[in-house]
This record gives sequence, C-alpha cells and structure tokens, in this order.
Amino acid sequence: MANNDNIIEIKNVSKSFGEKCILRDVSISVKQGEFLTLLGPSGCGKTTLLRMIAGFGSPDSGEILINGTDITDMPAHERPVNTVFQRYALFPHLDVYENIAFGLKLQKVPEDEIDKRVRRVLKMVSMTDYEDRDVESLSGGQQQRVAIARALVSNPKLILADEPTGNLDSKNGQEVMNLLRELNSEGTTVIMVTHSQHDASYAQRI
Repeated sequence: MANNDNIIEIKNVSKSFGEKCILRDVSISVKQGEFLTLLGPSGCGKTTLLRMIAGFGSPDSGEILINGTDITDMPAHERPVNTVFQRYALFPHLDVYENIAFGLKLQKVPEDEIDKRVRRVLKMVSMTDYEDRDVESLSGGQQQRVAIARALVSNPKLILADEPTGNLDSKNGQEVMNLLRELNSEGTTVIMVTHSQHDASYAQRI
C-alpha cells in the first residue's frame, strides 16, 4: 500500500526503447498537494516517466500507484489525472468554451453541470471574457490557459505538465507558471517536466 499522504507512488520503474535504457529502477513518491518538478536535459527520460503516469506508455517493469491503487495497466482515460502539453493540443474547430467542455460531453455529464464547471475554470484561469473566441485567435499564453482550464474541468486529483512554457515568451511563460503555482496553493497536486531551472524554481521539490 502507498503511504496515506502520497497521491503517487512510482516503484522500481524501468523503460527501454530497443537497446537504449531510458529509465532504470526509478522510485519516486509524491505527496497530496505537492508541486514536484522533474528537471533535466532532453533525452533523460523525464517526459517518458510523465507519459507513463498519464497512461500514454507502459513501463517494462515496476509499478505506478495512485492513492494506493495500481494503475500501471489502466487505460489513460480511466486515470484521475490530466495532462497539459507543451503544444496545447486544442481543437482548432472549437471555440474556447467547447474546447474546455469537450471531455465532459464525452462523459455525458449533464449540460447544466458542464456549464457550471466550464465557467468556474474560466474564472480560475482569468479567461471569462473569451468563451466564444476562436482558439487560433488567442496568444500562446492564452491558449495554454485554455489547456490548463480543460485539464482542471474534470476535477482531476493530479495535473501533469509537460514543458508547459516551452512555446511561450518569458512574460506568458511566467503567467502560466504563476497560475500553476496558484492552483497548487489551492490544493491541486502538480508534477511538471521541464529543462528550465527558472520554471523549476516555482515547485516545492525538484
């Protein structure tokens, strides 16, 4: 069993691609409400580990637990986590509101509940006046805010952020990092991958 304070337990995880070993016998625990950064250069395995937590890849050996439950082989859509990607991954044919609501509609959440949740997260990311906007008309920082709102709308236990400022200028990048830190201060657990020591400084643990 995982420690009661730990939301994530990564136990002796290893992963290779062909003959190249990317991760070897990695063990990490993350406490509920913590902001953890995986810091390192490209190719060191940090994104591979994040993708395995999200369910977009499987370890060759080892276990991944969330709140004491082994999720190593659980499909990504069943995991209580959401990922914020470097490239936003927004749907260009949908407006801001519809991008955020998309996953809830797939889950057949009632329309009034969807509306309540979408408006709540729009307020959280300071995008309340943008719900009808075409996402391609937004700045990079605004698009990343929409991506974070979409991750938050399903009330995940855990937010995974993969180089969330990688495509942003310094001003927008700082705004996104301030938002992630604010969300963390309100109780959201965050695991972030970055090669930026500046971004890593926003976390509680590196």
